[in-house]
Amino acid sequence: MDEIRLIEVKQDIHADNEAVANELRKQLAEEQTFLLNLMSSPGAGKTTTILSTVAALQDDLRVAVIEADIDSIVDAEKVAAEGISAIQLRTGGFCHLDASMVKRGLDGLDLGSLDFVIIENVGNLVCPAEFDTGAIKNAMILSVPEGDDKPLKYPLMFSVCDVLLVNKIDYLELSDFNLEVMRERVLRLNPKLQIFEISAKTGAGVQEWADWIRREAGAFISS
Repeated sequence: MDEIRLIEVKQDIHADNEAVANELRKQLAEEQTFLLNLMSSPGAGKTTTILSTVAALQDDLRVAVIEADIDSIVDAEKVAAEGISAIQLRTGGFCHLDASMVKRGLDGLDLGSLDFVIIENVGNLVCPAEFDTGAIKNAMILSVPEGDDKPLKYPLMFSVCDVLLVNKIDYLELSDFNLEVMRERVLRLNPKLQIFEISAKTGAGVQEWADWIRREAGAFISS
């Protein structure tokens, strides 16, 4: 019987993606554009959070949004309706964005006229955590209705992010979500994680989150 040759395809895919991601970061540094990758499960409030974030930043930073969905252009339409430059990436079945996909989105924008671009990744707490998009920072949203046990179920997502936005805090009184337990769980996974408690709907906490973006974008642009 012939010897079977094992080829680690996933390893090759990740290596190729990492190379494209690193090239993207070099391009972003040259263009002085700060790129943020925003991830969450479906329904956590990514689009609403993006709109409230842009509203808090619009006087200070020139912003655009890259939307990603398996199908439809609904989220891009919502963003564009607010006068924000938007690109829609339709993945056609892929449950995540990789650096090559993001590069296509960035190629559709005039980076020289932008300070800040937000990626709204595909709604999923698994696949997006595995792929480097070329972003300067990664952020995720955990909404109160999802429960405080998600760090136990999806540890990689919480480990790769720089920021955790706990969204829909206006639902806390209607939920058994325990903020202290959640903090303990996520900081055990990622001690450097920045945590902001927000309500994208009411605007609570959004200014503090926007201030973090201003600092990080400013430091990146001036570096």
